[in-house]
Amino acid sequence: MISKLLAVCFMALALVGCASVTMGDPKQDAALKAFPAAKPGTAGVYIYRNETFGAAMKLDVAMDGQPVGQTAAKTYFYKEVAPGKHTIVSKGETADTLEFNAVAGKLYFVWQEVKMGLMSARTKLQLVADDVGRKGVTESQLAASK
Repeated sequence: MISKLLAVCFMALALVGCASVTMGDPKQDAALKAFPAAKPGTAGVYIYRNETFGAAMKLDVAMDGQPVGQTAAKTYFYKEVAPGKHTIVSKGETADTLEFNAVAGKLYFVWQEVKMGLMSARTKLQLVADDVGRKGVTESQLAASK
């Protein structure tokens, strides 16, 4: 009985791998990690997931009702937005929404935290301080956005 249970556990672990997404251009990734100022009249938004927890799950991200793409472990997106109110939605087993007011010329860092869910990963979005966000983005790689 125990040997069958162990065999099933090992098979389940073998089937669980890391989710992968299409990655962005390495040159653009390097340039964005220098944290350049956003284009005039816009704000820059980094949405990052720097954890390996939940690595087998992709999480959908949308901004202002438009799909941005899917994150996997250690990935991020960068978007430039007009000043004003913006809404980011992250979907896993649960959905989380973050609203913020963008100011032209400012960079924003949004951490997509992954939490244990019942059937899949749950998600939580948090606007974080610049130093925390820069570190998280540096630990991640640019994912291709839609």
